[in-house]
Amino acid sequence: MSILSQECSDSLRELGLRLLDQRSARILVPTLGNESGYWFGGGNIVQNNDGTILACGRYRNHGDARTGTGAGERGLEFAIFKAGSSDDPFRKIFSLSKSDLSIEEEVVSIEGGSLLPPKDEKGNWKLFVSTEKKSSYPKPLIHFQKPGTGVWSINLIEGAEIDSLSVSCMRTVIKPGIPSSLHVKDPVAFRINDRSTELLYCHHPFSWSSSNTGLARQTEEREDFEPVSDNVLPRGNSWDVACSRVTERLPVPAIGRFADLPPLSMYFYDGAECLRPLDQNSKAAKRPRGYSCEELGGLAWGWDAEFPNLSKISVDFPLFLSPHATGCSRYASAIFLGDGSLLGAWQQAQPDGSQPLVSNHLGKAEVDRILGA
Repeated sequence: MSILSQECSDSLRELGLRLLDQRSARILVPTLGNESGYWFGGGNIVQNNDGTILACGRYRNHGDARTGTGAGERGLEFAIFKAGSSDDPFRKIFSLSKSDLSIEEEVVSIEGGSLLPPKDEKGNWKLFVSTEKKSSYPKPLIHFQKPGTGVWSINLIEGAEIDSLSVSCMRTVIKPGIPSSLHVKDPVAFRINDRSTELLYCHHPFSWSSSNTGLARQTEEREDFEPVSDNVLPRGNSWDVACSRVTERLPVPAIGRFADLPPLSMYFYDGAECLRPLDQNSKAAKRPRGYSCEELGGLAWGWDAEFPNLSKISVDFPLFLSPHATGCSRYASAIFLGDGSLLGAWQQAQPDGSQPLVSNHLGKAEVDRILGA
């Protein structure tokens, strides 16, 4: 298939930067504490058939998985918020606590999730939620497990409506893997076609030395999600050498300079240079160097027919940086609304170190201009 022209690539870059405009962002869901270690996010935004907008994510309070869950509350609640429009205030309509999710095993932390609308009128809402469960590492690796920590997995909850989502029907869809991908979390669910559901997810090795993106797929013929790839977007050589976590797929409308191209999509992802913060040379250029829980934002693209083959736009440097604190800008989500405008939401570091869910709305006229319509 043809390559993407530089003009089109530059348009996608500009669209991403204008959408995730760090200085135009407004707080959508505030954190529960105004200091480092507190955030809300790790979910996505969707638009309902009635035009209302839903935003989901998890509340996280101070704590450090690297030293054990006893160091703080960490992920304590998954919630869904609703608003009549992108400019209206969002109110909480659904919530799950750690005790709610502790069905078969005790949940010690709630991680990221993804809300997928029904495919048709007869379909169900799907809520994918990842949690750290109080379970042990495999015996050969048990000495690597820190006290108070568990193992991550991804569960699925379904219901005809949001208020009918019940943990009574919850099932595990992505389980802990082999040592190199022991922990699985942060699902991103979408449909490229009507015949299957794609599920991207983040995974970490037992050694916590990297963060990668895997892919599983559910087809019409099978209820289970089958593994497809454990490395959809390989880590880079500079700013994203330690982490490459896809957080959103955004289909690009076939307008302007994209009108005659095959269907393609943008992919937002998080990157980091290390898992722990590194010292910077006092005589060298200072720059945000993303690390675990303080990742920076990047952008990729891919032809829908060739998914999961993706190409990075942000090769040498991140594209999305908060002007505050560590520069953290991560867990980006985006949707085109019914009127052709574009809504984005992401976790953004604030001057106090907290990371609320922020958003920015790009009007249709601006979208059309950028895409050359």
